[in-house]
Amino acid sequence: MVETATKKKVGGLAGIVAGDSAICVCGAEDQSLTYRGYGIEDLATHASFEEVAWLLLRGELPTSHQLTQYRARLKTLRVLPDPLKRVLELIPRTAHMMDVLRTGCSFLGNIEAHQERDPFVSSDRLLASFGSMLLYWHLFHKKGQAPNMDSAQDTVAGYFLEILHGKAPDDLARRALDVSLILYAEHEFNASTFTARTITSTLADYYSAVTGAIGALSGPLHGGANEKALELIQRFPNREAAEKGVLAALANKELIMGFGHRVYTTKDPRSPINKVWAERLAKATNDKVVLPVAECIEQVMWREKKLFPNADFYSAALYHFLRIPTPMFTPLFVIARISGWSAHIQEQREHNKLIRPVSRYIGPDRRPWIPIERR
Repeated sequence: MVETATKKKVGGLAGIVAGDSAICVCGAEDQSLTYRGYGIEDLATHASFEEVAWLLLRGELPTSHQLTQYRARLKTLRVLPDPLKRVLELIPRTAHMMDVLRTGCSFLGNIEAHQERDPFVSSDRLLASFGSMLLYWHLFHKKGQAPNMDSAQDTVAGYFLEILHGKAPDDLARRALDVSLILYAEHEFNASTFTARTITSTLADYYSAVTGAIGALSGPLHGGANEKALELIQRFPNREAAEKGVLAALANKELIMGFGHRVYTTKDPRSPINKVWAERLAKATNDKVVLPVAECIEQVMWREKKLFPNADFYSAALYHFLRIPTPMFTPLFVIARISGWSAHIQEQREHNKLIRPVSRYIGPDRRPWIPIERR
């Protein structure tokens, strides 16, 4: 079902209801976000990323026993098959990390497509192994040899940080990344999710749908805002320079990434949560520059443009404090959002109808053919 919310001409499908879903609600009126009926604030406070992934994929929160078994299962699914390792080794070290995940996902679909018979096998496989793909490629080219990917960590966040840094993370770092993954896990019919559902609607396989979603997320207007946000923050040595610099950028009509949202009008409910964790990490790392500059930019953007920071702005500072390389910011988005994508792929399959919208033609009226000698 496609409904037009307004007769006014709009671009980018703004205001268009493109389907029904029981997974997520982005509340435009109350500026809220819920997963399967649970508020994002409660999930970020009480849940782990694995609990949220289970909730999105299976509809209800797991019991303690189910969560323990799920984490153990994901731990076994981190291991990459040797053919995939060889493919990752062949991808140039200059490649964009989103392209690494896109290729890794597509190739894994070639060698494990038989698992499609179970709707949860493929989703759990990618949820567990996307971090392994990214880090294997990164460390292989950094060290010049196959890296050690063994870890006793039983969470996605803990595993990622341990393999990246070569040592177990402390509880603050692990939980900060865990919360970030929760906040990025799902967000209704965004561009990458809608891409995945559109591909699924043709009865294409799971890996094709996810590969397409990665392609959509790689675009800077969707998934790359946190990378640009950190670039902006690191441009300034202090609050005074930030104030002058942002005012100058606004005067020159430059696009300031990390602010505003297509759905929310006064706040992104994920941003205050990311900010709290960025503040905790700033204190732990004795930061005197990054967070003050970020807060100054936030204040200037609200004062001058009434634009609020979206989820990407303070997640950029959070990832910086965790010493995560900037090119990994958007791939971390993938590692989180695969849970939401998979839930939408399953939902689309359960109630499938080919997604085929119509367009409004704005070209010339029908005209007669003109022979070439008369043109």
